[in-house]
Amino acid sequence: MIILEIAFYVFIVTVGIQLVFYGIIFNSLPRHQSVTPHQKNISVSVIICAKNEADNLRTFLPLIMDQAYSDFEVILINDNSKDDTLEVLEHFKEKHRNIKIVNVKPIEKFWGNKKYALTLGIKAATHNFLLFTDADCKPRSRYWIQEMNSHFTNEKTIVLGYGAYKKVKGSFLNKLIRYETFLTAIQYLSYASLGQPYMAVGRNLAYRKEQFFEANGFMQHMHLKSGDDDLFINQTATASNTTICISKESFTESIPKQSIKDWTLQKRRHISTANYYKLRHKIFLASFYCSQLLFWLLAIVLMSFMFQWKLVLSLIVLRFIIQLINLFLASKKLDENDLPFLSPVLELFLIAFQFFIFIKNMISKPEYWK
Repeated sequence: MIILEIAFYVFIVTVGIQLVFYGIIFNSLPRHQSVTPHQKNISVSVIICAKNEADNLRTFLPLIMDQAYSDFEVILINDNSKDDTLEVLEHFKEKHRNIKIVNVKPIEKFWGNKKYALTLGIKAATHNFLLFTDADCKPRSRYWIQEMNSHFTNEKTIVLGYGAYKKVKGSFLNKLIRYETFLTAIQYLSYASLGQPYMAVGRNLAYRKEQFFEANGFMQHMHLKSGDDDLFINQTATASNTTICISKESFTESIPKQSIKDWTLQKRRHISTANYYKLRHKIFLASFYCSQLLFWLLAIVLMSFMFQWKLVLSLIVLRFIIQLINLFLASKKLDENDLPFLSPVLELFLIAFQFFIFIKNMISKPEYWK
């Protein structure tokens, strides 16, 4: 009984922490009022790093070139591809004068390092404003460049965007991948709107070229093969220099992994970089995950023993109501309307999956950009 009493009080604290996250911190995203910025016709360099992406480039590069923006170039980086990537890039360059190709040859010191390839691409960029996406990614509108660039100001030199994943009907794995992406976006966009930016996704990110060189590029974490997006932002972003762009015309969409094995490898790479975040950001993220895990474990234990079950059940219901309300509001902002209704089930699977990834990364190192 003493153990159950302790568990009960820990559960109350855990629910309180969850309510702070969902009811206050994550509510900052639905409450975020995007001031319609003055449309700027600034020159921009769109940077895409490709490694064995010939098929995706054939499909998605035309959508980049068709952007309704008057002054942009596209820096296409071929990172030592073994397929027809370089031939595809050269084919597009023949048709478009605003394409520049950077053909990266491997060197021993930076073998297989995407950050090295990106650095060469950034150096080759003509313009000071840089907009990043991936080769397997497409803009959801012809106004992607315009929307992202319009948020640059004299003070705001970093713009965080949302990179969604394509919906696949009838696939639970697809919903799980999209839910994880959705929840991650709620976190980094909410914290950024509260003045605590800590990460971004390279599928949709913009910053000034001078910001890159002032931070000495990726040198602070060049020894890590992952983290060209989140670690760079964790290193350089502040409340004063960072803003978010959540207009639906600014979103990008990528092809999700088709198997649990491939997604596991991808998430192992992503999660491994979190160890190098600033301490306060690691505390935020760990507190959220641990409170999620404890909520489910303690709720199951207490309800199994029917210990103070009326109060426990009331707290469970309260937590889910607050969670669902704010996920629903956030889904309206991020155009993910089908996800909140499945959140209890998806959350449980995601917690178990993340715990597995954590243990797996402790045992062995994940594979990186090949």
